[in-house]
Amino acid sequence: MTRPPQLSLRTLNRALLDRQWLARRAPVTPAEAVEHLVGLQTQVPTNHYTALFSRLADFDAADFSRRFEARAFVRISLLRATIHTVTARDCLRLRPVLEAAHQRPFGSSFGKRLTGVDLAEVSEASRALLDERPLTAEELGRRLAERWPAYAPRDLAMVARHFLALVQVPPHGLWHRGGAARHTTAQSWLGAELAEDGSVDELVLRYLAAFGPASVRDAQTWSGLTRLAEVFERLDGRLRTYRGPDGRTTLFDLAEATLPDEDAPAPPRFLPEFDNAFIGHHDRTRVLPDEARAAVWRGGMRSDPPFLVDGFVRGTWRIDADRRHTEATLVLRPLKPLTADERAGVTAEGAALLAFHTPGARQDVRIEEGADRV
Repeated sequence: MTRPPQLSLRTLNRALLDRQWLARRAPVTPAEAVEHLVGLQTQVPTNHYTALFSRLADFDAADFSRRFEARAFVRISLLRATIHTVTARDCLRLRPVLEAAHQRPFGSSFGKRLTGVDLAEVSEASRALLDERPLTAEELGRRLAERWPAYAPRDLAMVARHFLALVQVPPHGLWHRGGAARHTTAQSWLGAELAEDGSVDELVLRYLAAFGPASVRDAQTWSGLTRLAEVFERLDGRLRTYRGPDGRTTLFDLAEATLPDEDAPAPPRFLPEFDNAFIGHHDRTRVLPDEARAAVWRGGMRSDPPFLVDGFVRGTWRIDADRRHTEATLVLRPLKPLTADERAGVTAEGAALLAFHTPGARQDVRIEEGADRV
């Protein structure tokens, strides 16, 4: 039996950049991009702006914000039970498919704290309150505790987050605006019921289109779902297989998908915290080298936004701005020294990012010397 071809790490890297539209900016609409990428991870409410700036040609943040306010896009807990920005259509279609990832915590110690309470009853009480008007988690928890005083308000509010399709309503997530994270049900906000025709099979195919080639374990890490091996088996006729760089791991891809040359150019790019491009696989070395992990992950659920050089994470970045955004500095912390050409490329891309985020400000890009952390 012929063994599947083996792919190099650089081939996987270039394939990811190509499918994530990080090798070249795509001339598509934000809706097309967000659906192609199966959502944007936005634990930080405004991360979708940086994510789309780095991927789309002529991205208009103000227009995207208006469409977000008009309910064409929503922020909702989806993949891995974390907050993602998705189109309204994908919100209704994907949330039921990912239900298992949301209810898993109730089999843990967290669920034990709610022993004796009827979770369905708490869910329906939450739905009634949130359909009445959007509430913060704290407000919802206090209201629920009036009826279930023996339980912590925070735990009661978490029942709603995991058992209901809750969206975070504007102004949270709008361009250069903000506000408390208030929630209501997707059905109430979008005026439609959750779809019943979504499937895990479709989800896996979409994952491979945006993140492949990938292993079963990669897909499970990205989605938060388990037992996906049987899904890949069902899809066998629509997939092709490879071996990973280690020669052992089986990677799957769409049968019709092509792979770029491993020496294809990869311009500098800036990503937001928790971007799925670098957390969407179990084996993240295709873009996040092992030696870069400590610089990007600061423990717990904290992450520094990374920048890419030659397709791989080479450092982190932040924007320092005064309160009125009259002065702004993009600070780069490379993991190891950049060559003159790399410095020029990163500085030019960084200047464009800074102009995007702080229009009208006096701007500067600073590379922190001696910031090497490898």
